[in-house]
Amino acid sequence: MKNKELIIGTLIGLLASAIGLLLTLLIFGKGNSMSDSLNIAINNNVLTRLVSLGAILNLGVFFLFLKQHKDLRAKGVLIATIIVAIVTIIVRFV
Repeated sequence: MKNKELIIGTLIGLLASAIGLLLTLLIFGKGNSMSDSLNIAINNNVLTRLVSLGAILNLGVFFLFLKQHKDLRAKGVLIATIIVAIVTIIVRFV
């Protein structure tokens, strides 16, 4: 049961990061479409910055779970944030 809550929190954290990335692309994107904005971000080497901005959405989800006393789900969101950070570092320096 504990692992289920942790996995749910991790999946919600990854989903929140993906939604945050899409919102960041909508706000800061310079292309005519999402795929254009994504390609421009990749070509200009700013994709990692946009991913980092998108992960800020996890902050709200994390505190929402803490307020609801769902500590394991909040821990899962924290794990998802760490996963996004590690992937961002790898993409940035490789």
